[in-house]
Amino acid sequence: MNQSLKNVSLGIQHLLAMYAGAVLVPLIVGGAIGLTGKQLTYLVAIDILMSGIATLLQVWKNKFFGIGLPIVLGCTFTAVGPMISIGHEYGVSSIYGSILASGIIVILISSVFGKLVRFFPPVVTGSVVTIIGLTLIPVAMNNMAGGQGSPDFGSPENLILAFGVLLIIILLHRFFTGFIRSISILIGIIVGTVVASYMGMVNLQPVYEASWFQVAQPFYFGTPTFDLVPILTMTIVAIVSMVESTGVYLALSDITNKKITAKDLARGYRAEGLAYSLGAIFNSFPYTAFSQNVGLVQMSGIKTNRVIYITASLLITLGFIPKIAALATIIPSSVLGGAMLAMFGMVVAYGIKMLSQVDFTSQENLLIVGCSVGLGLGVTVVPDIFAGLPESVKILTNSGIVGGSVTAILLNIIFNVIPSGKKVGRRSEVVFERQAS
Repeated sequence: MNQSLKNVSLGIQHLLAMYAGAVLVPLIVGGAIGLTGKQLTYLVAIDILMSGIATLLQVWKNKFFGIGLPIVLGCTFTAVGPMISIGHEYGVSSIYGSILASGIIVILISSVFGKLVRFFPPVVTGSVVTIIGLTLIPVAMNNMAGGQGSPDFGSPENLILAFGVLLIIILLHRFFTGFIRSISILIGIIVGTVVASYMGMVNLQPVYEASWFQVAQPFYFGTPTFDLVPILTMTIVAIVSMVESTGVYLALSDITNKKITAKDLARGYRAEGLAYSLGAIFNSFPYTAFSQNVGLVQMSGIKTNRVIYITASLLITLGFIPKIAALATIIPSSVLGGAMLAMFGMVVAYGIKMLSQVDFTSQENLLIVGCSVGLGLGVTVVPDIFAGLPESVKILTNSGIVGGSVTAILLNIIFNVIPSGKKVGRRSEVVFERQAS
């Protein structure tokens, strides 16, 4: 096999590894906020397109942005719950206003983010990710039953499909390694959809009606609106994503034997901020480094950026073809639900993994996690608990994610930052670097 063909095949492999994540986010968010089939097709197509552009921004290293490592970007699952919540309470326009604002904030703080790390040690970021994962589980369960409000909600057919997809994913993880395991979600969804088609649960009409070509339209869903709570929510999500991306940067730096400096990290953060902003303008999503593709770099041993440029080009090409995007929209809700339970459960598990870096012999850290996760989940389950408070206070209490995150940040400052001053700050940075690597 000549080198060009090998690079193309490796580029396709990277695309397959991230495709399920790239497609599922618009399907979940769009379905949850009530988009039409046509709007959903656009959302999937533009998300694929913007994933490719975001990847190019990160791989292309220049004076202003791009870390220059073989990184593939896709929509962060950390943002799914917050976007659904914002969409329900403030509308679609506020989703994109908050993404745009948070992207600009990321660009502005990119050069100084290292100095803010001590306010986001594992006890904070782990709590935030755990809260976000827990708020997503009800979304998965509703989809497993067929989608909230569907006439066949909870039917045996829906449950068989959902648990069948979940079983396929589990079996692939049990009996396979490497690439097959990395695309287990995608395989589970494909098999589930094929089975559902034989059960008469798949409607191909959206594929027939979709065009073969489309051009991205700025503000397709309307002019963005800017509300304080959504902006605060998405900024917290963006900061958590920056912490996670730093881990990817450091891991790839080690794998590729390329040393990265503070300026390189700043360019990487700036590229993600630009990806956030462009995602908002074209009504897509916030983008972050996909860790599953790091595993492929390690597995294949191919560490060149050329392969990632091919992946980005393929994503951009697919993003211009709505008929391919429409294929994703025919997946039954129950099939998605089975995959979502595995993926959202992994978000919770990843949050717990981040918390494993925490010293739990400290009662203070136990209290930080207990209060923040308890408050975040409590507000999600009982949203009217703070209904009688003034509007200025409800900015921090209306969202379980915001309330829990702010609680974790404040308690960490009270217990870990203020008592020991700069010494703890430096120690937090060391812990952060160890976690990231």
